[in-house]
Amino acid sequence: MDNTKKFLKKIGIEETSSDYISQKRFGDGGQFRFEVPGIQSPKTMKALLDEANKNDIFIHRVTQTKGIMMLSDEEITEMVGLAKDYGCELFLSVGPRATYDTSATVHTKEGSRIGYRLRGYDNLVYGIEDVKRACGLGVRGILLYDEGLLWVLNQMRSEGEIPENVHFKLSAHAGHSNPASAKLLESLGLNSLNPVRDLQISMIASIRAASNMALDLHTENPKSTGGFIRHYEVPDFIRVASPVYLKTGGSVAANHNWDTTESEARARIKQVKLVKRMIDEYAPDAVVSPDKSNDLAVPE
Repeated sequence: MDNTKKFLKKIGIEETSSDYISQKRFGDGGQFRFEVPGIQSPKTMKALLDEANKNDIFIHRVTQTKGIMMLSDEEITEMVGLAKDYGCELFLSVGPRATYDTSATVHTKEGSRIGYRLRGYDNLVYGIEDVKRACGLGVRGILLYDEGLLWVLNQMRSEGEIPENVHFKLSAHAGHSNPASAKLLESLGLNSLNPVRDLQISMIASIRAASNMALDLHTENPKSTGGFIRHYEVPDFIRVASPVYLKTGGSVAANHNWDTTESEARARIKQVKLVKRMIDEYAPDAVVSPDKSNDLAVPE
């Protein structure tokens, strides 16, 4: 295996261990940020941000997961306004996906692997239209599930078809979990990668060592993706994966597309508080990105 490892090292993929320490940072100097996923509507977003303010916690990114096409223009505009006033990123997810179209295969055990990817030419067009609509309403963060769509959108961003400052994030549902995949996705223009949720610390370190883009790591999960909670590992997440978004609050939901209520949105802030306590106790020197940083993809 030595020759294989030598070749991987030559192309920027090195062997790492759980002792790895990342020296990489966000543009504002921070090592970590807080992200709350699964916020599907303006009213739950408002409840989340109000509760964050009450608890003196800053949420750097709010992510909607059901799909842009599930929101009205008025709802998107309201969510954009909430994010601008608060100073956080707002990521909306592409709506078209295999689970929403006519695919029968995707609902089988084997077919579930194709999950949220786009099937055929028409769905690719629909996905692009979803993104163009969100960008036109001021959104500057897009959650993707399909690598081909990422490739197209990066071409569009380069050629001015969509704003050059829009950020692309790839979901854990795309199933990426190794450093070679991370390098490939980064070369396609990805700004932020959410690898699969259950990677060991040394596996996360290998992805970080091979790439410079932000990593998004679940500190906890809904029951549909295992329900496991990794709060005690958060200091290690920061140490090996910086710059990293700590995705917190998932244990409040039953599944990825859960319609979070206002009370559940407030409960997600409690989960963020629990994660923050872990950082304060076990990694007090870790540097959080500043509130309302100019380095955030805040809507316009």
